[in-house]
Amino acid sequence: MTESSAWVPEGVDITVPNASRVYDFALGGVHNFRVDRDFFTHAEQAMPQLRLLAQANRSFLGRAVRWLTEAGMRQFLDLGSGIPTLGNVHEVAQETHPGTRVVYVDIDPVAVEQSNSLLSANRYATAIRGDLRDPQAILRDPRLLEFLDFSEPVAVLMVAVLHFIPDRDDPRSIIREFGGALMPGSYLALSHGTLESTPEGRAQQETVRKLYEQTPTPFVVRDPEQVAALIEDCFDLLPPGVVSVDQWRPDPEDDELPQPVLAAVGRRR
Repeated sequence: MTESSAWVPEGVDITVPNASRVYDFALGGVHNFRVDRDFFTHAEQAMPQLRLLAQANRSFLGRAVRWLTEAGMRQFLDLGSGIPTLGNVHEVAQETHPGTRVVYVDIDPVAVEQSNSLLSANRYATAIRGDLRDPQAILRDPRLLEFLDFSEPVAVLMVAVLHFIPDRDDPRSIIREFGGALMPGSYLALSHGTLESTPEGRAQQETVRKLYEQTPTPFVVRDPEQVAALIEDCFDLLPPGVVSVDQWRPDPEDDELPQPVLAAVGRRR
């Protein structure tokens, strides 16, 4: 049996690294291929803190979901959700409120298939395939509309996905379209890669950026002002603003490990 034959959906190209599978490997997951592991190994050699970066981003996701659940959110739309791993949105949210509804959306069929396999016994969560660059197709998806009621507030998550959307695809308009479908009192939580703070760090980051140019999802970094501008059409930025992921409402026991990833949460006005 080859590596691909056990669980990969038909038609998936496993000869090219995939961002969600690389991230899965960085977090210790098992739904990845040799090409993804080799890619991450090369990237980590160029940027040794890459695994810590992935972990810090995942920790932000958990804190944000807990905070949003405490704020009363009972519906989550996770865009660019990736492959299921430790601390999934439904696990965090449903731990406190078992009836919380979650829809995962990803362009990668592996992520969608593995998510639905994990969720087979969970009546309040599902996964659909969708391209973030086509908001209306996602928002019209029958499965999504079966799970989420847009006449009530929804928490939208765009965690570690917008830096794969170049300016030519107009990420601000993408957020505006999703925001336009939401009731006031809904939320948007996001994280986004930003420029390293030191010359050495920027050189390492540039090496990794060039590696990602070999994949279907090259990435772009944006500064805090650019990230804030992405959400300002529909959302009011909440304290502490656009900050490093380790600084967004950290748990008391958390170590501050500054990473070139920004985090922010906005409330639909």
